[in-house]
Amino acid sequence: MAERDNRRGNRRDRDEAPEFADRLVAINRVSKTVKGGKRFGFAALVVVGDQKGRVGFGKGKAKEVPEAIRKATEQAKRQMIRVQLREGRTLHHDMEGRHGAGKVVMRTAPEGTGIIAGGPMRAVFEMLGVKDVVSKSIGSQNPYNMIRATIDGLKKEQSPRGVAQRRGKKVADILPKREDAPQESAQVAEEA
Repeated sequence: MAERDNRRGNRRDRDEAPEFADRLVAINRVSKTVKGGKRFGFAALVVVGDQKGRVGFGKGKAKEVPEAIRKATEQAKRQMIRVQLREGRTLHHDMEGRHGAGKVVMRTAPEGTGIIAGGPMRAVFEMLGVKDVVSKSIGSQNPYNMIRATIDGLKKEQSPRGVAQRRGKKVADILPKREDAPQESAQVAEEA
């Protein structure tokens, strides 16, 4: 029984590895003063995503850098969130995210804009699969707080399909009418 569970776990690890991309955002060396001198440890901050609308972040601490990165990556895979993207390239609407003293503003952008964002936020957007976004970090520049604020803002995003479903309406009723639509309806009314 234990062998079968072990095999099943290994297969899942093999399947997950190529699916997710990861980005190391920050490594911090911390020291503990003890009787004989100082002991050094490392803290790593990693962002993981499938570049198709799923992203997560994790932090890991260990005596060696590779072990800290491995721990952070595993935690990030466990804490992933799904974000609906408009046309698979940008956000559905503008939003703000907060965490502690960190505040971020994210705005949807037209095609070809690219990712206009600072370091930690850029990592989140790239791992998420966003291609066009304009963002600004206000307040804390701490990478941990910036990433948490970005994830907080992304959790608030609502797709038109989700809003329409919650209200019991059609997506067309929710989205703003385009300017050329009334002219077409007027022409149809004249013909009838």
